Amino acid sequence: MNDGITVGRFAPTPSGYMHAGNILCALMAYLSAKSAGGKFIVRIEDLDKLRCPEPAARDILELLDFLGLKSDAEIIYQSDRSDAYIAAIDKIASVANVYECFCTRAELHAATAPRGEYGEVVYSGTCKNLSFKKKCEMRKTRRPCLRLEVPNETIAFVDGLQGEYRQNLAESCGDFILRRSDGVAAYQLAVVVDDGFQGVTEVVRGMDLISSTPRQIYIGKLLGLPQPRYMHIPLLKRANGDKLSKSAGDNVRNLLARHTPEELLGTLACAMGIIAEPRPSTAAELVKIYDKTKLRADNITVPENLIDDIL
Repeated sequence: MNDGITVGRFAPTPSGYMHAGNILCALMAYLSAKSAGGKFIVRIEDLDKLRCPEPAARDILELLDFLGLKSDAEIIYQSDRSDAYIAAIDKIASVANVYECFCTRAELHAATAPRGEYGEVVYSGTCKNLSFKKKCEMRKTRRPCLRLEVPNETIAFVDGLQGEYRQNLAESCGDFILRRSDGVAAYQLAVVVDDGFQGVTEVVRGMDLISSTPRQIYIGKLLGLPQPRYMHIPLLKRANGDKLSKSAGDNVRNLLARHTPEELLGTLACAMGIIAEPRPSTAAELVKIYDKTKLRADNITVPENLIDDIL
């Protein structure tokens, strides 16, 4: 229970160094929560330990502190919470159909595989009705993942920035994974379990994750968890339409070698419409003038001549 207090969160995956888009997401989550008199918490989503080295997680936390975006609660790491995810799967399996799936990645992504609204592969249910004998045979050569059967119904929610969003899970993604074949909990499950555990009441994150939200709402309902509010913010994109990314080497440390934290935060706040001109600003100063009605909802194209210098 959080006694009605707003709890917002920033939950980065430490698979590499953060870029300006990540900082924008952290800043917006911080401002939304703090302007409501609430708490801002940070969670490290390191489910895949091979891709998420500890130094990268430490760098994220040091950088957030340096920018004045410090967590109001103890940091939790998803790699420490496997027991909670196992318990959640057991609870879901008591009220819905959770089944083993032996399909390989190549089989799932075959050219003939059906695609959803966002180009995502829609699982066809190949393994849903396998006999006990067939499953025993397949376990000898493959480790199964666990999938959750989804209803053929529309899940809708009102996003704080994008408005109403609707999705039929059966048509857009099909039965989705709760536990990977290597035994690691899937992102869709872990994020819901941890938001519930930490008492998160609002989720502020990038537009690239909005299509995941109906799945997370469905999992939350099965677990009996309160549904947080959602706000999906614009992505920072280059003039060619590419979004900033870790894989492209968009490291915010390079920016901070040339600009102060206040200059970076002020530029990002201006890009979102919080202030009219990019002026040096601290997170605490921006909390005082934060106005959700002024936020822009469409993606932000950063001029190429500013990519290296500012964003």
